[in-house]
Amino acid sequence: MDVVQRIGGMVGPSVEAMGYELVRLRLTGTERPVLQVMAERTDGRAMTVDDCAEISRTIATLLAVDDPIESAYTLEVSSPGIDRPLTRLKDFARFRGFDARIETSAPVDGRKRFRGLLEGTEGEDVLVRLEPKKKGEEVPVARVPFVLVAKAKLELTERLLEAAAAAQGLAAGTEGALMDVAPPAAAERPAKKGAKPKKDKPKRKTGLLQVGPDTPDDMDDNGAQGA
Repeated sequence: MDVVQRIGGMVGPSVEAMGYELVRLRLTGTERPVLQVMAERTDGRAMTVDDCAEISRTIATLLAVDDPIESAYTLEVSSPGIDRPLTRLKDFARFRGFDARIETSAPVDGRKRFRGLLEGTEGEDVLVRLEPKKKGEEVPVARVPFVLVAKAKLELTERLLEAAAAAQGLAAGTEGALMDVAPPAAAERPAKKGAKPKKDKPKRKTGLLQVGPDTPDDMDDNGAQGA
């Protein structure tokens, strides 16, 4: 189990009990990692700054008990945004009828990139009607095994913007919260066998530093661990 999966197991149940659902977890960077937490409300209402701040405080408290990230890091909480990533099989069914981009970890019918209209799901497969190469051309529906989906996100179209505005009263954009998290003091960590004693360090501090837009999602980004 990698660090991100471990974090998901630690914070997921508490976040869900609060009325939210984790959409995606990512750990990026090395010198000062950034833990990106993307979440949404289970009641379907739009996320607010207060929602993001509440999730931030809860996650910071949980990770303070048994933090799998050894160095200082930044905790970043945001809503998925309108052109959101699609990380769960149910997302592809939920957003049927909207345009999306999909990348797979292995070729499917000779290709690894798909772009077109989501046609929902069938079993464990994602159905997407590909964009025609020529206007008026009939294009079959591609069947992409969900297990092979590496990245997927909605395309920002006028139809999607209108649907988001109608459903949640939003024109565009989302809210987010950033927190800087210092590593726990050496005295708070269990001493490793044979390890030399270290000088005391300042105790762990967390605090809400900034409120900003949701994290940009790049289909071609590298160096990120995610779940």
